[in-house]
Amino acid sequence: MDALLKRLNEALAGVAARARRSIVQVQNGRSGAGAGVVVQAAGLIVTNAHVVRKRYPHVTLADGRTLRGHVLGYDAEEDLAALAVEADDLAALPLGDARAARPGDLVQAIGHPWGLVGAATAGVLMATDAAFLAPRLQGRDWLVADLHLWPGNSGGPLLDAAGRVLGLNTMLVGTGLGVAVPTHRVGAFLRRVAPALAGTWAA
Repeated sequence: MDALLKRLNEALAGVAARARRSIVQVQNGRSGAGAGVVVQAAGLIVTNAHVVRKRYPHVTLADGRTLRGHVLGYDAEEDLAALAVEADDLAALPLGDARAARPGDLVQAIGHPWGLVGAATAGVLMATDAAFLAPRLQGRDWLVADLHLWPGNSGGPLLDAAGRVLGLNTMLVGTGLGVAVPTHRVGAFLRRVAPALAGTWAA
């Protein structure tokens, strides 16, 4: 049992370490920063709309570079935004299948809560529908996970056990459940605002 737990621990830590290379900080004009996920090596990044406060936010990459971002698209209702930066060497996170995710699946969220860069939190997927928590969330797919999100987690990825992106973390609801926009909704958004850049995310 100890050996099994050790392998599980190493696997989870490895997933978080690999994911951090593809997670950026989006400066929102206030103290701290939201997160963003690299979608394509050529500089396409997705985040939450509420993280973006101006058309040209500063984006800090995992390697420490800070670049000027350009907002390509913004949807307040979906709470999604797409940014472009002038870079062609970014590490994009692999895409998972949110529609195949099941309650009980192990998940991780990576972001920058309270300014702690690249912090990880883990839990299990609780549901793929948040309507039972808040009437305002009804009518769309959501991923609800039994893990805590804090200011700075917004726009970061919800990852499956293999390190693939299942969704984009967007809010904390109820008594401490994290809610994420599933990747098929993120892909539909990218098809609208950046079809030439979105790659597999818009497939």
